[in-house]
Amino acid sequence: MSAAQTFPASQASDPQPLDGRVVLVTGAHGGLGSAAAKACAHAGATVILLGRKVARLNRIYDAIVAEGQREPLLYPLDLEGASPDDYAQMAERIETELGRLDGVLHCAADFAGLTPLLHTDPAAFARAIHINLTAPWWLSQACIPLLSKADDAALVFAVDDLARVGKAFWGGYGIAQHGRAGLVGMLHAELVTTSVRVAGLQPGPMRTALRSRAYVEESARLADDPDRYAPACVTLLSSAGAIHRGQVWEPAP
Repeated sequence: MSAAQTFPASQASDPQPLDGRVVLVTGAHGGLGSAAAKACAHAGATVILLGRKVARLNRIYDAIVAEGQREPLLYPLDLEGASPDDYAQMAERIETELGRLDGVLHCAADFAGLTPLLHTDPAAFARAIHINLTAPWWLSQACIPLLSKADDAALVFAVDDLARVGKAFWGGYGIAQHGRAGLVGMLHAELVTTSVRVAGLQPGPMRTALRSRAYVEESARLADDPDRYAPACVTLLSSAGAIHRGQVWEPAP
């Protein structure tokens, strides 16, 4: 991750919802993650792009820079193999190089496809639980002390439709999504007296690679582009998101 950059005054002249804020987006090269990262940059944030595919992170970086937004920072990291120490080091580097962290948006997800639990490979089940639940918590745990130094900070988890992923064949992914929703409520209760807001975002059906592993191509017309939900990500990360504190928000279609 490179050091923070100096930006032209013209970029900061008009107040934006995330102006002056530093926001970390996990899964920044995915469907929702990339849309959210671009929207956060447009809203004035310095965005840290976290993901495991460097080439795809570079494309998001190039798109943000080409649009004249604040230069984002890249943080390549594979959630499957990262340890709590790796997340602690990440938080230390963010504080050293940027001096602050105002928001974390968890968009990273892993879903291999619909499979009966009895036929699920144990390693695949453990991977799904880890990437979708354990790793996001480890990262959050490492970042909360830094987030707490901000006057208004947000910790946001993208959560899938629990009624849908609680049905048959959703395996470790579905179980982890229920865990994420529980984490939102529990963390909110524990952090309610602090400056760190916790919330969930439940987008509607989106045309993403993850969805394509569960639904036939014909159902794509029933789903929205991930850009549809990017403004909701900005809202939850901004001061306007305070009204959704402790909730899993499902924006109106």
